[in-house]
Amino acid sequence: MRQNILITGASSGLGAGMAREFAARGRNLALCARRTDRLEELRDELLTAHPGIGVSVAALDVDDHEQVFAVFRAFRDGLGSLDRVIVNAGLGKGRPLGTGYFDANLQTARTNVLGALAQSEAALEIMRAQRQGHLVMISSMSALRGMPRNMTTYAATKAAVASLAEGIRADVRGTGIAVSTIYPGYIRSEMNERVTKAPFMLDTETGCRHLAAAIEREPAKAYVPRWPWAPLSVAMRTLPLSVVAKMT
Repeated sequence: MRQNILITGASSGLGAGMAREFAARGRNLALCARRTDRLEELRDELLTAHPGIGVSVAALDVDDHEQVFAVFRAFRDGLGSLDRVIVNAGLGKGRPLGTGYFDANLQTARTNVLGALAQSEAALEIMRAQRQGHLVMISSMSALRGMPRNMTTYAATKAAVASLAEGIRADVRGTGIAVSTIYPGYIRSEMNERVTKAPFMLDTETGCRHLAAAIEREPAKAYVPRWPWAPLSVAMRTLPLSVVAKMT
């Protein structure tokens, strides 16, 4: 059992929802994000509901790469090990390319790709020394194809996350380290709270329950929830781009 679990981007949305799910399973949690006030509120909530677990929190901006390594090491030292690291922190900003919003697209690319790289490096440094661990990379169904409009940069970054995870998986085979790529479908969070039309949208609690269940199985990859996103993953890869573009 993966007892000590680190989750980045844990102050809200899917990160906070997954923290609640794993707390209910009796796991110790290391939670980090930029908004420490929310982390502290979540810690108090979880310890009240589940007094037998440990919950540590720390400020973390994944764009500060040195801080990523320092925070991960501090959590490892405090807990004794990091058995699972969930690379969840990210941004959903974006605009169509060429329309004057390069800064927003750059910020999303920097955080989602370089931030994920830093988190993966820091986690694997610890897991290689431990000779065990479970690295979980939160990608997106949008990673399966190029996406139009505001989704273009975001989808590209999540494709990069999935590719990074697959390369790591190939590299650590036989080492005792498992690597899972998780492709969530539409799950309500702060990132998409303004989205009014999205197919098969799940509420946060239900979506995070499915996410935690998938992570616990430690698959190489999982589409969450499996229905309808597993069969839709096949369709998204094979349908003409003109059809896929209308699915967003």
